[in-house]
Amino acid sequence: MRRPPVLLEGALPLLLLAAACLAAWWRPGAFTPLRPAIVPGLGVIMFGMGMALAPGAFGAVLRRPARLLLGVALQYTVMPLAALAVGLASGLPPLSLAGLVLTGASPGGTASNVMAYLARANVALSVAMTLASTLLAPLATPWITWWLVGERVAVPVGGMFRSILLVVVLPVVLGMACRRLAPGLTRRLAPVLPWLSMAAIALIVAVIVALARPRLAEVGPLLALAVVLHNGLGLAAGYLGGRLAGADARDCRTLALEVGMQNSGLASVLAVKHLAAAAALPAALFSVWHNATALWLAGRWRRRPGV
Repeated sequence: MRRPPVLLEGALPLLLLAAACLAAWWRPGAFTPLRPAIVPGLGVIMFGMGMALAPGAFGAVLRRPARLLLGVALQYTVMPLAALAVGLASGLPPLSLAGLVLTGASPGGTASNVMAYLARANVALSVAMTLASTLLAPLATPWITWWLVGERVAVPVGGMFRSILLVVVLPVVLGMACRRLAPGLTRRLAPVLPWLSMAAIALIVAVIVALARPRLAEVGPLLALAVVLHNGLGLAAGYLGGRLAGADARDCRTLALEVGMQNSGLASVLAVKHLAAAAALPAALFSVWHNATALWLAGRWRRRPGV
C-alpha cells in the first residue's frame, strides 16, 4: 500500500483537532468530566518527545549556537509582548488577556518539529529550540506571565513552576532515559507514540473547549482575531529575525515555526490548574490555528526550497 503524500499525513493532526473541537462544542458534557486527564495527557506528549530526541543530531546546532540563542530569545520576548499588545488593543477581558499572555510565555510546542520536517527546515535546530525553551519554561513562563499580567490576574508563580517541572521536564527526561537505557522498547514504541501524542493533544483541546464553551459566545470573534494576530506576529518575527541575523532559508523557516508555534497544551494545563477555564480558551484556539497556518506555510515552503 502506498503511503499518503507527506502533506496529507501532516494534515491529520489538524483534522483530528477540528473533529475534537466540533465534538466538544456539540456535546460538552461528554468532555468536561475528563478534565483530570489533561495533565497526564500532556505528560504522554512530552514523554514521546523525550524518546524521539537523539543527542547526536544536535552536534551541528551546538557548534553554531547563535541561531539557537536567537530563537529562544525571540520566543520569550516577542511572543509574550505581542500577546499583551494584541490583547490590550483588542480589549480582551482580564482572564482572556491572561490566557493569551500565558500562551505567549509558554515554550515552543512539539508540533513545530513536525512542521519543520514538512517544510524542509532545520529539524535538529527545531528540536533543540523546543528543548531549550522547554527547559527554561519552569522559570520563564510563570515569571513572564506574572510580570505582564500580575496586576490584572493573580498568577501563582510557584505553583506554575512545580507544574512545569512535573508535567514537562520530568517526562522529557524520562523519555530520553528510556531511549538510552531501553533502545529496543523505544524502537517498538516509536510507531505508536506519534499517534498517542496526537490523540492526547486532541483530548486536551476538546476538554478545554468544552470547559470554556459558555464564554465562547461572549468573546469568541474578538479572541479569535487576537489569536490570529498573535500567531501571525510570531511567525513574521521569527522569519524576519532570522533574515536580519543572516540565516539561510532553512533556518529562517525553522525560526518562524518555532517562534510562531507555542506549547498550547502546556498553556491550557497551566490556565485550567492555576487561573480558570476561561483563561485556557486562548490556548485552545491557538492550538488549532497555529497548526493550520504552519501546515499552509509548510506546503508553500516545501515546493519552494530556496525561499
